[in-house]
Amino acid sequence: MLEKIGHWDKQLFIFLNSFHSDVLDPVMFQLTQTLPWIPLYIFLAYLIWKIYGRDSWWVFIAIGLTILLADKTTSALMKPYFERLRPCQDPSLAGLIHNYGKCGGMFGFASSHAANSFGIATIMSLALSHRYFAIRWLFIWAIFFSYTRIYLGVHYPGDVFVGGLVGIFSGLIAFYLLKALDQKVNKNKNGK
Repeated sequence: MLEKIGHWDKQLFIFLNSFHSDVLDPVMFQLTQTLPWIPLYIFLAYLIWKIYGRDSWWVFIAIGLTILLADKTTSALMKPYFERLRPCQDPSLAGLIHNYGKCGGMFGFASSHAANSFGIATIMSLALSHRYFAIRWLFIWAIFFSYTRIYLGVHYPGDVFVGGLVGIFSGLIAFYLLKALDQKVNKNKNGK
């Protein structure tokens, strides 16, 4: 069964990776980097501060914890354990795929980019969507950001999908853990 899923994943990758153009290649390469998204991150930090003020400490720590959990789960645990070659490292796909830019490390399951972006979308939605419903559109950003990895030939769709799930769970864990800590701190502060 796993072999069949792996085969479907490769076929889907080849199909999705075939949609590229020389004009879009450098654009997609830049959009998979952190730097172009810094204004978005600054804007999100502003919204957090606007809603939570001095109590925003727990949200910022939860964001850090989300990224830590998502990144370490994919990079430090899953990639070395599963040892699934990235498409651009797989000799069986030589000549069949489009790879632009760097290939990255040897292994790609699961995608850290997907984990981090879905983690951010999750925690921002939990922290901000009660005031800004449109913040849920960050999941579209996470899908696009993750798709750039398929476009560039460095991840299979399965890598991205599982990475996204890791990110969502990391965001949920960090948010509810730090929210409970904040409530405990406020209860102790008010109880004095």
